[in-house]
Amino acid sequence: MDGRNQYQYVSEIRTVIVRLIKKLRKESVTGQHLSLTERSTIALLFQYKELLPSELASMEKITNQSMSQILNHLLELGYIIRTASKTDKRKVIISLTKAGENVLVQVRNERDEWLIKAIEHTCSQEEQELLKKVIIPLTKIVDFE
Repeated sequence: MDGRNQYQYVSEIRTVIVRLIKKLRKESVTGQHLSLTERSTIALLFQYKELLPSELASMEKITNQSMSQILNHLLELGYIIRTASKTDKRKVIISLTKAGENVLVQVRNERDEWLIKAIEHTCSQEEQELLKKVIIPLTKIVDFE
């Protein structure tokens, strides 16, 4: 067996994961008014509580200027607040408002509800158990540098 056929499953995994991600993005009515980077920025702020704009830009792998535009939009929506740093007044700390936290939780709940429904309607009990087992190797792949 040549290398291409042996690793055909790799392409199939990539394809199905990409399709699932696209499907999940569509399954949140709440999240559709936000770009992928805006949703990701909200999730980072939820995780880390407070970050500098430059830290967010670095984590998102975008320019500071692009992050500034994203933060301006999130500020207009009322999802973030900017606070002057206590140690360096030239720096601004970004954090989520309660509305920002609520929108993130709502998006996640909408996606989880759809995924639960999809799994229950399409997978046997044995397949559901298999899905639980595949979480560990998928997490290892995601964490690989």
